[in-house]
Amino acid sequence: MSTPYPFTAVVGQNDLRLALLLNAVSPAVGGVLVRGEKGTAKSTAVRALSALLPQVDVVPGCRFSCAPVAPDPACPDGPHEAGPGGARPARMVELPVGASEDRLVGALDIERALAEGVKTFEPGLLADAHRGILYVDEVNLLHDHLIDLLLDAAAMGASYVEREGVSVRHAARFLLVGTMNPEEGELRPQLLDRFGLTVEVAASREPAQRVEVVRRRLAYEDDPANFADRWAGDEHEVRARVVAARSLLPKVVLGDGSLLRIAAVCAGFEVDGMRADIVMARTATALAAWAGRTEVRKEDVRQAALLALPHRRRRNPFDAPGLDEDKLDRILDGFPDDEPEPEPEPEGPDDGSPRDGGPDDGGPDDGGPGHGGGGGLPPRDGGPEAPERQRGPDDAGPQEAPGEEDSPEGPEPSGAAQAAPEQAAVRAAEPFRTKVLSVPGLGEGAAGRRSRARTAHGRTTGAQRPRGQLTKLHLAATLHAAAPHQKARGRSGHGLVIRKDDLRQATREGREGNLVLFLVDASGSMAARQRMSAVKGAVLSLLLDAYQRRDKVGLITFRGSGAELALPPTSSVDSAAARLEQLPTGGRTPLAAGLLKAREVLRIERLRDPSRRPLLVVVTDGRATSAGGLGGGLPGDTPRALSGRAARLLAAEGLTSVVVDCESGPVRLGLAGVLAADLGAPAVTLEGLRADSLAGLVKDVRTAVTTVSTPQSSNRRAA
Repeated sequence: MSTPYPFTAVVGQNDLRLALLLNAVSPAVGGVLVRGEKGTAKSTAVRALSALLPQVDVVPGCRFSCAPVAPDPACPDGPHEAGPGGARPARMVELPVGASEDRLVGALDIERALAEGVKTFEPGLLADAHRGILYVDEVNLLHDHLIDLLLDAAAMGASYVEREGVSVRHAARFLLVGTMNPEEGELRPQLLDRFGLTVEVAASREPAQRVEVVRRRLAYEDDPANFADRWAGDEHEVRARVVAARSLLPKVVLGDGSLLRIAAVCAGFEVDGMRADIVMARTATALAAWAGRTEVRKEDVRQAALLALPHRRRRNPFDAPGLDEDKLDRILDGFPDDEPEPEPEPEGPDDGSPRDGGPDDGGPDDGGPGHGGGGGLPPRDGGPEAPERQRGPDDAGPQEAPGEEDSPEGPEPSGAAQAAPEQAAVRAAEPFRTKVLSVPGLGEGAAGRRSRARTAHGRTTGAQRPRGQLTKLHLAATLHAAAPHQKARGRSGHGLVIRKDDLRQATREGREGNLVLFLVDASGSMAARQRMSAVKGAVLSLLLDAYQRRDKVGLITFRGSGAELALPPTSSVDSAAARLEQLPTGGRTPLAAGLLKAREVLRIERLRDPSRRPLLVVVTDGRATSAGGLGGGLPGDTPRALSGRAARLLAAEGLTSVVVDCESGPVRLGLAGVLAADLGAPAVTLEGLRADSLAGLVKDVRTAVTTVSTPQSSNRRAA
C-alpha cells in the first residue's frame, strides 16, 4: 500500500483544511464540496484526512462495520450480540465516476432469491464507507441517479436496496466529500444544497508559497515513507486535537443570541429552506469545540456563514458563488455582543494535543502562525471571493443607432470595400424559460433530460436477455421464460426452478442529454445594440435550459472573414455564458463558413462520443454576404449559394437543427426561413422561443418534433 501524503504537509488552503477537520469533529455538519481549478491539492487533502480520524470499533467479521456496543438490528450479517469488538482504522472509500448503481448500493443475487428464497447480498461502496469517508472525485460528472442515491443515503444514514419484492437495508453513515472543477460543469442547485459546506480553492499567486509546494511534493515523491515520518509528530497532534474536540462537542452551548444571528444571516441572504440554518448551527458548534471552547461566539457564526452559505445563495447557474462579507458583517453587527468574556487558555488535553492552531506548516509562506496544518481558523477576510455577475437588460443610456448593416446578398466585395466596423460587446437581456427543443427518435446517450432514449432508469417498455450482469429484472418475462421448463427440470415443490437462461433484463425508456452546438451570427447585420442584447438573452436562455437538461454545449461564432470555435463542446455551461457575454459584433457575414465549421466540430465530437446525439441551434437573420474564403470564384459561388449548399450538406447527414430567426423590423426578407428549409429544420423567432404556458409548451414540443422529423413540412412552412 502506498504511503499517503500527510494532511499537515499541505501548503496553504486554510479554508479547505478547516472544512474537512470540522466534519471530522462533527460528521453531522454534512460533508464538504470542494470547488477549484485543477492542481490545487483538492484530492490530496481529502485522501490525507482519513489518517487523522480516530480508529473505529467494529464487530468481528461484520461486512457492514457494526459498532460492538450498539450493533445495527437490521444488519444483513446480523443479528449481533453486544460485546467487545476489534479496532480498525477509519476507511476512505472512493466512488469512481463510471461506477454502476450495483457497485454503489450493492447487488442482490436475484436467481437465488427467486429459486430458493435466500437473500444473498453483496455489499457496495456505501457499506464499505460506513463510519468512514466516502470521497467522490469529479462529483459533477456523476450521473444524476447515482448522485440521488448517494445523497439520500447520506441524509438518512442508511442504504436501501429494493429488487422485485426483495429488500435489504443497512446503515450507511459516512463523511461525504466531493471535489469538482467548475470548468467541467456545475451540480444542480438542489444537490449543492445537500453538501453541508463548500470551499473554493485556487493556487497561490505568492512565489514563496508555490516554491514550498514544489519542494514538498518532490521530497514526497523521492521518498514517501521518509517524508511521512518527518510529519508524523504534526499528524499525531492534529489527530489528538480532533479526538479532544469530539469529546468536547456535546458540552458546547449554542445560545439564543447565536441562534438569532444565524437566523438573521440566512434570512438576510435569502437562502431557501431551513437546511442552511441547521448546517450553520452545527458548524458554529464544531468551530467552538475545535477552538477548545464550550460556547459559540460571533466569530464562529461568521466563519460558519462563509463555509455554509456561498453555494446556497445562487439564484441561477450563472451566478458566481460567493458571499458579500460587508453585508455579513452588517447583519452580525446588528446584534449586541452579549457573549461571556473569553475563557482563559486551557492548559491542553492530557493526550498532548496542541493548545493553539496546530502544527507549524513550515514557514511564514504557509499562512502564518496559527494556520499551519489546518489547525487554526482562516483569516477574517477569508479567501478571494468571485464578484457577483449582474445580468439584465442593457441600461447604458439612450438607445444607440444601429450599426451599418451589410447587403443581404451579392458577390464578395473587393479589398477596397470597407466592412462594418467592430462594436463592443453588449449585455444580454434577461433570460426566460424556453420551449423544449429535442432530437427526434430514440437514442442511447448519457442520462439527461432532453430527448427520448434507452436508459437504465425510466419507464419499463419491454424485456430482453441480459448483456452481462443483470441489473433490472423483468419479473413477468422471467417467469414466462421459466414456466414451460418446470416439468423437465423436475419441479416438485411450490417454488419455481429458475435457471440463469430464464432471467430477463427490463428495457427502460427515459431521457438523454444531447450536445447542443450554438452557431451564432456576430456580423454587422446583428450589431444593433438592442437587437444583439435580445439575441444574447435568447442564447443565454437556451444555455440555462441546456444546464437544466444536463447537456454538453459548444459555441461557434461567425463574422468578418470566417468562423471561430469560441468554446469547444463542454459540460460547463458557465463557460459558454462567459464567452457569450464577451462576444463582439461587426464585419460581414460568412454564413457558409459557420455551417461548415459546425459540421467539422460535430464530426470530431461524433468520434469522441458516438452515443451523444447533437442538436445544432443556428442563431442568425439568414443573411450571407461573405464566402469566408470558400468557393472557386465561379459565377454561381455567391455567398448565399454557398450557404445553401452547406446547409443542404448538413441536412443530408441527418443532423437535427433549429434556426432562431433574429430578423426584426417592419420589412423582413425571410432569409432565415430559406436557411431553415435548406437545413430541413424548423424556424422559430426570438419571441417564439418563449414558453408562456404549459399548454402552449406541450403544443409547441409536438409541433417541433413533427417538423424536425418531416423535412417536407419544414420546407412548406419556410416557403
